[in-house]
Amino acid sequence: MSMVRHRAASTRFAAGFVVAAALLSAGCSGDSGNAATTTTRKPRPVTTTTTQQHAPTNLTVEVGDMKYAPADATIKVGETVTWKFSDKVPHNVQGIGDKAMGLNSPIFDKGEWSYTFTQPGTYRYMCTLHPDMRGTITVS
Repeated sequence: MSMVRHRAASTRFAAGFVVAAALLSAGCSGDSGNAATTTTRKPRPVTTTTTQQHAPTNLTVEVGDMKYAPADATIKVGETVTWKFSDKVPHNVQGIGDKAMGLNSPIFDKGEWSYTFTQPGTYRYMCTLHPDMRGTITVS
């Protein structure tokens, strides 16, 4: 008889262990269906604060016929300039001077390249393949 009681106690202990393990597993998975026990954290929404009164606009500079058009333009900090290449010969955009060091596009005959200006100033640039092709972006 003692053996039967011992086996019954072992069975109850094992069953309790299995139930406890199942409950812990369900609680940790975050998929229990009960919102009060879900441990999954939803990401916070991303918010952006800006001091500008308008949304940044994009400026497109056409690169063709051996010139930049417009050759000179004024934009605001945070705005993006896209150079659109469509010429029979290849060109690039290369900044002139320390201020314009970030302006350094690959060489294109077709395609486009963009740069977002984050600092005010005057940015001069040229085509290294055709040094007479020059342009200026003034950022205020």
